[in-house]
Amino acid sequence: MIAHLAVAAFGLALGVVVSASGLSDWGEVHRMFSLGIGQGGPAIPDLRLLLGFGGAVALAIAGFRAFARHDDLPAKPVRWGTVPGAMLFGVGWAIAGACPGAALVQLGEGKFAALASLAGILAGAWLHDRLRKRLGWAR
Repeated sequence: MIAHLAVAAFGLALGVVVSASGLSDWGEVHRMFSLGIGQGGPAIPDLRLLLGFGGAVALAIAGFRAFARHDDLPAKPVRWGTVPGAMLFGVGWAIAGACPGAALVQLGEGKFAALASLAGILAGAWLHDRLRKRLGWAR
């Protein structure tokens, strides 16, 4: 129970930080993906979200190395569908202006257009599971 409360507290803190920093804003996500193209090239404010994600990845790597037991992190091979799947995820993220976490933050902010993003996320996960079973993709 305590572990669930701790995870909920960290999730709430993440939501507050994402909302307060403006990273749930569609315009901010658009600036990250466009890198200032058409506006004279990239500028530091346009790269703020990209640099934030780089820092988050570095922090996550450090956290996993420091706190996870080696057997908790199974090696997963890169399969042929990994790169196209990641590209499709990125395109959906750019169009919707939200990753799954940001869509939940947007919903908490009262941006009900996030329901369309969440519906797309759930439909994509459902479709992947159906295709995985039908095409015999390994898990």
